[in-house]
Amino acid sequence: MTSRARAARFECTACGHTAAKWVGRCPDCGGWGTVEEAPDTSPAAGRSGRPGVAPTPAARPASPVRQIGQVDLETATARPTGVGELDRVLGGGLVPGVVVLLAGEPGVGKSTLLLEVAARRARDGATVLYVTGEESAGQVRLRAERTDGLAPHLFLSATGDLEEIAAHVEAVDPELLVVDSVQTVGTATAEGSPGGVSQVRTVTTALVALAKQRDLPVVLIGHVTKDGAVAGPRTLEHLVDVVLSFEGDRHSPLRLVRGLKNRFGATDEVGCFEMNDRGIAEVADPSGLFTGGLERTVAGQAVTVAMEGRRPLMAEVQALVATRPSDTPPRRVVSDLDSGRVAKILAVLQERCKLRLHDKDVFVATVGGMKLREPSADLAVAIAIASAYHGEAVRSGLVAIGEVGLGGEVRRVVALERRLAEAGRLGISRAIVPPGEVRTPKGLTAAPVDDLRGALMRTTLEKDPDLSLRG
Repeated sequence: MTSRARAARFECTACGHTAAKWVGRCPDCGGWGTVEEAPDTSPAAGRSGRPGVAPTPAARPASPVRQIGQVDLETATARPTGVGELDRVLGGGLVPGVVVLLAGEPGVGKSTLLLEVAARRARDGATVLYVTGEESAGQVRLRAERTDGLAPHLFLSATGDLEEIAAHVEAVDPELLVVDSVQTVGTATAEGSPGGVSQVRTVTTALVALAKQRDLPVVLIGHVTKDGAVAGPRTLEHLVDVVLSFEGDRHSPLRLVRGLKNRFGATDEVGCFEMNDRGIAEVADPSGLFTGGLERTVAGQAVTVAMEGRRPLMAEVQALVATRPSDTPPRRVVSDLDSGRVAKILAVLQERCKLRLHDKDVFVATVGGMKLREPSADLAVAIAIASAYHGEAVRSGLVAIGEVGLGGEVRRVVALERRLAEAGRLGISRAIVPPGEVRTPKGLTAAPVDDLRGALMRTTLEKDPDLSLRG
């Protein structure tokens, strides 16, 4: 065996995992056919014909050693972006030298959001450089006109070359740099084409170094895989300071920004936006997007309060129970809910509450594109299905919060009082909650229930309206 064969190294093009030999499936990310032989990056290779070696970074002056109390806090003070919902997720704004990665599916609105951020910072007097490698300068200009994003201090460059970006930064001296997207930027010092593992890693490393040297906030747009994970090597998320996920269904105007990593703040905040004809708009009070009208009472409709990070949001669940043809199996169609939890609730309703659902088609969905994955929505889903089964509407002004166990018991959920406070703020007067002591806001009465049967007795499935709130 030659020394060349012994030095061979293989790398996954999806996640960057390295191995000593070729395998058909990456042991880290599970991708098939993604492991390829990596270029030789040994020092002996130098830069002669092997562009896989990144250049040695320029020497920087050594950082002084200081007492921790003498460190200037101004270097870690966030500056608002001008977009309140984004500042909420970032922890107040952008810290000097921070590198933010905003990842999302194609067409979800990443470029529109960051162009809005760039325009607002520029209108406040800051110099902003927006680099696009996916669109032409004319396309970005048209979007800026449509979204009222033209500003005298906003500079635009349509390039995908890392060295050109560095030259533009030196010439413009911006206070904010936006790169759309990191997968389209390439450099001659790395192997492969833009978007490859080596290219993305080298480009990101260079931009991080640039941000730290100049105390320049840098926002990178990134792609996601079909599974929703950030595309590129796993080291990409470790290199940057903040990782944000921009989520949304292209058939729904709702967009959510979630923090996946944040070295300067919490990761349990969520920013809400709405796409419209003029671009993207903040939604400071998004509960109305997820409910079809609290005063309307329709069979198969129930309301709950979900937690998106630390933010309570009202959500509406709708269900339809239909008689199926005798020659077809029953259908279970679930939209924006956990299908496994819905199947469990159907089994509990049939076995514990004696609802004949085995021969019925059941459809369950949320309103407004809200995705409910947490157990606190179990009780609302069960009430909506039971309401649709009996053809009787749930009383208006009623909210249901609780997890349903396999025995039909109703269990407590986290942040119950915060959820009830949000319900009371929106005019809800009655709540079905798990057993135990709970403080309720003024005007809202909570009815604790031990099991699902008791919960159904406190909706309009009970004929006596006074029984709906009895302890």
